[in-house]
Amino acid sequence: MKILGVKIDNLGTDEALQKAEDLLLDEQQRYIVTPNPEFLVRAQKDQTYRQILNQADLAVADGIGLVLAARFLKQPLKQRITGVDLMEQICQQAAKKGWQVFLHGARPEPAVALAAAQVLRNKYPGLKIDLLGPGNQTTPTILFVALGSPKQEKWIAHYLPKLPQVDLAIGVGGAFDFISGRVKRAPTLVQKIGLEWLWRLAKQPWRWPRIYQAVIVFPWLVLKEKWTK
Repeated sequence: MKILGVKIDNLGTDEALQKAEDLLLDEQQRYIVTPNPEFLVRAQKDQTYRQILNQADLAVADGIGLVLAARFLKQPLKQRITGVDLMEQICQQAAKKGWQVFLHGARPEPAVALAAAQVLRNKYPGLKIDLLGPGNQTTPTILFVALGSPKQEKWIAHYLPKLPQVDLAIGVGGAFDFISGRVKRAPTLVQKIGLEWLWRLAKQPWRWPRIYQAVIVFPWLVLKEKWTK
């Protein structure tokens, strides 16, 4: 399905994990994006960015706003799948199956990425995880890129063909901050009722311009799309 001209795959968590594994093992370089309402607002004016999102091999809905918009447009999504949750679940699988995981991004670099790697290493024994490095890998290799949108998606589109050691790249936004503990995630109940954005605004008021795009501009654009059709 598409919302505001941007592709969103309608998958549950288990289906998304299976799709990610299929992409990882199909012997071609692939990438996954995790759109939220802010992505879609930006994509209305940035055609290059929209193209990158639409050419992704998998796009999961990271944002309660997308779930609500899809329901409003009578194309309901199965569920929200956040970048941080997807990353953790893929790392859990990687530890079991011997896949290599690389991290790139987050600020201050490399401190946050290193801290996130250590947390994941402790949580999933046997996980082979490190910062992005050179060389050809003999095992399936995943790269998580945490540079924020649209930088991370544009970085992946530009650099993935130049990284032969990477089979699957995934943009995960602020996932390293959450996993490392640098930024505290909203309580589970707050996440479930779709108010994680309000929690983050309370903790990080400087995010207001970005929150405005997600909770004011995005619903207005969805309403316009509904009226137009």
